[in-house]
Amino acid sequence: MSDSLPDEALALLRRAGLAGAAESPRAHSLSGGVSSDIWRVELARGPVCVKRALPRLRVARLWEAPVERNRYERLWMEAARGAVRGAAPAVLAADDAAGLFAMECLDLPLWKDELREGRADAGFAAQVGRSLAGIHAATAGREDIARLFPTDEIFYAIRLEPYLVATAGKHPELGLLELAASTGATKVALVHGDVSPKNILLGARGPVFLDAECAWYGDPAFDLAFCLNHLLLKCVWVPRAKPAFLECFEALAHEYLKTFSPEGLEERAAALLPALLLARVDGKSPVEYLDEAQRAFVRRKALGLFGVRTLEEAWQGFST
Repeated sequence: MSDSLPDEALALLRRAGLAGAAESPRAHSLSGGVSSDIWRVELARGPVCVKRALPRLRVARLWEAPVERNRYERLWMEAARGAVRGAAPAVLAADDAAGLFAMECLDLPLWKDELREGRADAGFAAQVGRSLAGIHAATAGREDIARLFPTDEIFYAIRLEPYLVATAGKHPELGLLELAASTGATKVALVHGDVSPKNILLGARGPVFLDAECAWYGDPAFDLAFCLNHLLLKCVWVPRAKPAFLECFEALAHEYLKTFSPEGLEERAAALLPALLLARVDGKSPVEYLDEAQRAFVRRKALGLFGVRTLEEAWQGFST
């Protein structure tokens, strides 16, 4: 047995029949997250990934979150696959008491890596919008799904508090506390909560969403704004690709709203977008790839976008 794989993780793999009773698989930790331990485990049947939530996130400021979010991530993945074929990795085994689950290991390109190189495909961005809207549409108004995700406290702890509430401490005049409260009170559909290019693989049939630790039955406008926010940030990170990234923004927003657009959703997403931009420079989880001058630029742009009512207005305001 690899010394990097906890005993309870190996026990899960053996109970599920994924690892033989005498098998001692090699495992190594995967990078790319502040909130969980993730291992790639080489089994006789082929590789799998095992994920375990951490009680304290690996960030500079104190940030704690309930480990039971591991269970809700697994449930989100199962619901997403039921809504949109291939939208998440298949879950292979789970131990909710230990905060562990095993899933298929997908060797696919990461969207963030493509964007880092300036490779911006508006067609793929449109697929992201369509798939995300498909998940939201399939779960909208579903009391059975809502009952599976009593995660208001978790979503507050790992999204609303570190992003909107913490940022409100530096910008009390912007109404971010009220925005956090109204977002938290909106119950429409199943939300991923971390729709970022670092959590999206380029699958053969379309995007594959990872890391649904923030899973919550609430406001889908949060997912839409969260992803569009990252595309705007990438304009600052890789300025030579800014026109292509803005095309991705347009394509994603257009395809999403064409697929799923209940009353008020776009206006709520437009209100969240500048707040999330500001949160990524002044909240608890600032983006790691921007320097101080770039953060100042994002701050200025974000402050100028408060009050927009459509995503097109936000796009125009950021692009000029």
